[in-house]
Amino acid sequence: MATKLRSLSRCKRIVIKIGSALLVDRMSGLKKAWLDAICDDIAALKASGTDVLVVSSGAIALGRTVLDLPKGALKLEESQAAAAVGQIALARHWSESLSRASIVAGQILLTLGDTEERRRYLNARATLQQLLKIGAVPIINENDTVATTEIRYGDNDRLAARVATMAGADLLILLSDIDGLYSAPPHLDPDARFLETIEDITPEIEAMAGGAASELSRGGMRTKIDAGKIATSAGCAMIIASGKTMNPLAAIQNGARHSWFSASRSPVTARKTWIAGQLQPAGELHVDSGAQGALKAGKSLLPAGMRSVAGQFHRGDTVSVIGVEGREIARGLAGYDAEEARRICGRKSNEIEAILGYAGRAAMIHRDDLVMTELGSRQDIVGGDLADKGPTNQAGPADNELAESDRKDAAHA
Repeated sequence: MATKLRSLSRCKRIVIKIGSALLVDRMSGLKKAWLDAICDDIAALKASGTDVLVVSSGAIALGRTVLDLPKGALKLEESQAAAAVGQIALARHWSESLSRASIVAGQILLTLGDTEERRRYLNARATLQQLLKIGAVPIINENDTVATTEIRYGDNDRLAARVATMAGADLLILLSDIDGLYSAPPHLDPDARFLETIEDITPEIEAMAGGAASELSRGGMRTKIDAGKIATSAGCAMIIASGKTMNPLAAIQNGARHSWFSASRSPVTARKTWIAGQLQPAGELHVDSGAQGALKAGKSLLPAGMRSVAGQFHRGDTVSVIGVEGREIARGLAGYDAEEARRICGRKSNEIEAILGYAGRAAMIHRDDLVMTELGSRQDIVGGDLADKGPTNQAGPADNELAESDRKDAAHA
């Protein structure tokens, strides 16, 4: 019988991420009783009116068990083969377990590009929304059969965070083999302190992250903190909890220990959420103290405030803005290609035409295309109350198309 989950059911939409070690035993394969138990929890949430999405690891772990591959790290082609075999079995088991409560499962396999490229992101989100509309539970995983080392998430924690922002979830639950965040890895430090509530992800919180815990897992606490930064900045709270017990969602409801990451009180807009959540910025713009202060005040990044340019990127790509202390302070969409950016670096906006041979944009990153990622700065730009009143970008057809998509997104939010 499904457990009634009163507190979690207050959320309109929850994304649940499940680690490989919870679903798959290295020797015996799928842990069917555990899967059935969490599907009972999901059925209880669904019955209360909560939308549920699942980001499920386990395809490679299940496939390597079926193929009887040796212990230890797998070569890329071995991982892809294991995923090809395991994904079929994993989807079947999820479908069978959920069908006991007459719930339909829908499989979605995503690559990094599906959430990093704007149009593909919107298409993936539309698919998720339609599945939820018809009452299905999306079962999501990275498409490990085709993703290479260079174009993959490499862990499902950050993928789950991107899905949570994509779906507009209220809560992201990361079920793992550890019950939350500690001040140090508890298996190494017996004096490690458990952190029950994390209001802000500070550099000190980031420093507490450890490494991967088992051979079945590609992620550790580091990736969970990264996931928290993505989710909470979009207004989605996050829980890290142990999934080792049966009915782990019911256990959270009944008071099982877990770490709660509070959602930002000033979440960024949908488009800026996508920018902030980009996992692989194409380049870096290093800025001086004046520009850093201007960005925190909600202004655009002008070429005059840039000290150097790193990487190869094109106009419209996401780039990191690096402050005077060498840390990322913002991300945004580049207004110029990398080579043009290098030519106008440190120069005044009225010099751009003479340098490039055409009248370009005044800003390297316009305030509408920029989001602060440094702690405590994000709220400064939301709403544009302190925004730069200088020249605005002239939008082309592609820009107008994306703007229209965002307006439609907001209308349906």
